Formats: sequence, structure tokens, C-alpha cells
Amino acid sequence: MMRRFLIAAGLCAAAGLAAAQGAYPTKPITMIVPFPPGGLADVVGRPVAESMGKELGQPVVIENKGGAGGGIGMAQASKAAADGYTILMALSSYSVLPEADTLLGRPQMYAFNSLRPIARFTADPTVLAVRADAPWKTVKDFVEDARKRPGALNFGSSGNYGTMHVPMEILKQVAGVRMTHIPYTGAGPAVVALLGGQVDALSTGPATVLQHVKAGKIRVLGHWGNGKLESMPDVPSLKQAGYNAEYAQWSGLFVPAGTPDAVVQRLRAAARHAANDPKVKEVILGAGSPVLYQDTPDFEKYVQADVQRMSDVVKKIGKVE
Repeated sequence: MMRRFLIAAGLCAAAGLAAAQGAYPTKPITMIVPFPPGGLADVVGRPVAESMGKELGQPVVIENKGGAGGGIGMAQASKAAADGYTILMALSSYSVLPEADTLLGRPQMYAFNSLRPIARFTADPTVLAVRADAPWKTVKDFVEDARKRPGALNFGSSGNYGTMHVPMEILKQVAGVRMTHIPYTGAGPAVVALLGGQVDALSTGPATVLQHVKAGKIRVLGHWGNGKLESMPDVPSLKQAGYNAEYAQWSGLFVPAGTPDAVVQRLRAAARHAANDPKVKEVILGAGSPVLYQDTPDFEKYVQADVQRMSDVVKKIGKVE
């Protein structure tokens, strides 16, 4: 009798667990954006969160958590409960920061295996942006001025080893110039600093500066990709200008490692829905970035390759305090 009771209780518990997983989500989901408002992660995260929320039947609420080139927000996400109620919209600084922590001899803010890739939404070459009233009309003008005045020109970024810092370091290396790095808490504040004259230049995703380009406040000299940019077809690549510098700033969705597979599949389906949502595509493209979606298996491979490549780049950059 007792044995039958225990078996029945176990079956009920298993059924309850399955039902609970099948019911996910039953409450709002937090999407951590590890940068202040105004940057690429925020530009992508907001329409994606809205679309995913409609598909999941629960709101996906943005929480901006800037600092340390995205490291503070990514660390928070990596330590969150692996239950599907905390997700992360990361940028490609994800591939850099743990190696940078190791280089600097400090504890890693998060480990690569503490977060699980779900989907990529964008992958844009960054652009070299200056104020519209700046004296440089081409990449060559800018580089030659930097060469004549070592350390005099400065550039803003979203933080040490972040997605705005690394491409400028790559350019410095290939061009053989010195410039002064001024880190901010995110792309938004860095762009404000450029507009206000506190910095001379910055490298950022097209979406972050396109509205200011259209308003005649910012000039884009070149980009770190190959071929043409969809949003800025007249802007040449740095390679075309004679500088072998290449870098892509991607945005992608992650969850804490250990999140149940059933929950991951729900989030994966919602992310796919968002990537195909005409409204999401319109908003992100209107900001300057086409949606370049990758589903989980391809995104996992993409991230793994990016981590390996960026680890080598960080070692070449060396220690930046």
C-alpha cells in the first residue's frame, strides 16, 4: 500500500514538474542589457524584448546594467538563477573580457562556460566616427594627424577591452600610431562625449551614430568590415583606405548555464520569432543595423570562434589599466 502511494506521489511530482516547465513563463522575464541606454545592445534589446514578450505571453523587461565594458551586467546574468527568468543581450565584448581579466591578473567577472548562447541578432562592422566639424575628411587624414601628434588625439569607448575599445586598438596597431583612450560606461555616454567635444573620435556600431550622421552632427570616415555597409554604402572600409583592420560588433542572447533545455527551447523559439518579426527588423534596420540572425547551433560555433580570435587580439593589446 505504502509502495503504491509513493509511486503515485512520485508520478504526480514528475507530472507537476513537467507541467511547470511546460507552463514557462509564468511571470515577467528580465533581460539584462549590460550597457546604458543608447548603445547597440539597448537598440537591439528593446524591440527584441517586446517581440519575445508577446510570443511568450509574459513581458520581457529591460534592465540596463552598465559598467566595465559590459562586464558588470554580464557577470550579473552569469550568477542569476538558471530558470529562464533572467536573460542577457550581450555584445561581442563577451568574447574579450575574461581574457582581459586574466591578463590583468584579477578574478574573471564571469567565465565563458557560465553563460549559454541562444541566438545572434546582428553582426556589424564598427565605424570610425568623428564630429562633422572635425578637420579629417578621410581615414588617412585622421591617421596621418595621429602620426604627427602621438597621443594628442583621443577616442572614447564603452570601457576597457569593450567593443568600442578593441577595434581602435587594432587600428592603432596596424597604422603604427598612438592615441589616448578615454573609457565611458557605455556607447551612449561615449557618443555624447563625442558630440560635446570631449573626445575626438570613436569606433561603434552604425546603429549608435546613424541618427547623428543623418542630422549632420557626425561624420563617418570608414568601417572595420569588408564590402559596403547597408546603412552607409558610401563609407569605405579601413582596408580600402590601406589599413588591414577588421572587427565586427555582434549582439546576441544568452542565458545562465544550467538553464533547463525545455526553457531554452521556449526562449530559442521566441528569439527566432523576434528575428523574423517585421517590426523588429524595421526598428533595427532603421537604426542602422540589419538583422543577421543565427540560431543556437550556429551561434554557439560563432561565439567559440570569436572567443579564440579575440583572445589573441587581447594578448597583442596587452595590459590596459
